[in-house]
Amino acid sequence: MRHLILYIVLLLLASCASYPHEPAGVIHEDAHRGGTVVAFSQSGDLLASGGWSGNVQLWQLPDGSSFRYWRGHSDSVNGIAFLAADRQVVTAGYDGVLQRRGIDGELQQELTGLVPIMHMEADDAMDRLLTGHRDGSVRLWKASDFTLLSEQQLHSDAVKAVAIDSRRARYASSSEDSSVAVWVDGGEVRYLEEPGTDAWTLAFSPDGNWLSGGTWFRLYRWNLDDGSLAVLPTEHYGLIRAVQYTGEGAALASISRQTDSSVYFLDPISGDVLRRFQRHDLCGADVSVSPDGRYLATTSDDASVRIWVLGE
Repeated sequence: MRHLILYIVLLLLASCASYPHEPAGVIHEDAHRGGTVVAFSQSGDLLASGGWSGNVQLWQLPDGSSFRYWRGHSDSVNGIAFLAADRQVVTAGYDGVLQRRGIDGELQQELTGLVPIMHMEADDAMDRLLTGHRDGSVRLWKASDFTLLSEQQLHSDAVKAVAIDSRRARYASSSEDSSVAVWVDGGEVRYLEEPGTDAWTLAFSPDGNWLSGGTWFRLYRWNLDDGSLAVLPTEHYGLIRAVQYTGEGAALASISRQTDSSVYFLDPISGDVLRRFQRHDLCGADVSVSPDGRYLATTSDDASVRIWVLGE
């Protein structure tokens, strides 16, 4: 059986290697001891990245040069976002710390003693920040001052991912218990059809019709009208660790890990590959597309941060 599995993996590797992959324009090989998160500023002029050891790095675009560096956490950075019209960077860590710094690296605000944070998303226009925690709880914060707006025990096990739908003031979370929850500010929580395996990443479609997720080899796509689930095959041969819609939803940027480190643009309806990008040397961790669509960035266990120019 073990030999059969190895043979299948080798076949998949060989079949995927036959396609051309777009090389990264900028590669920082030792950006982090191991990379965990990447996020662009709204202007697209800066990229933030975080890693296993709690360090945060800002990169100047378009050349990808180092702009600022600090150690913000004692454990992995599990969320990162630009706020206050790109003048601030907010990070969340497995150490149970929420931190706000200026882009000069100066500490402006810090909350400590929280349950370890597994994932964080933020929306500057909504002034909202959403954190998912190891105990299955989800907390909604005012992004501008870390005022706690709500705390809900939505899951019986650790949260895998959270997501924000800024156009509809809607939120989502997934958990190791396989549950997926969706709710609006002050509204009732609705649980969607449970997938067979955990959803490790979540993203609302820009049109508000779908919630997409990732698991081993496949994409999840929930219909937000009735909560039903479609499971889409992909060319990923590992765990799809992160997805993000591009532009108005034409594609899903994706990256995978465990037995894979591929980076793709996927068709969000069929799961077919639209573009293939240079793989990482080890497990993929996160993917981000700049709001203006000019850049793609990824990071992985191989410690690197990679940047592609998608268009001018």
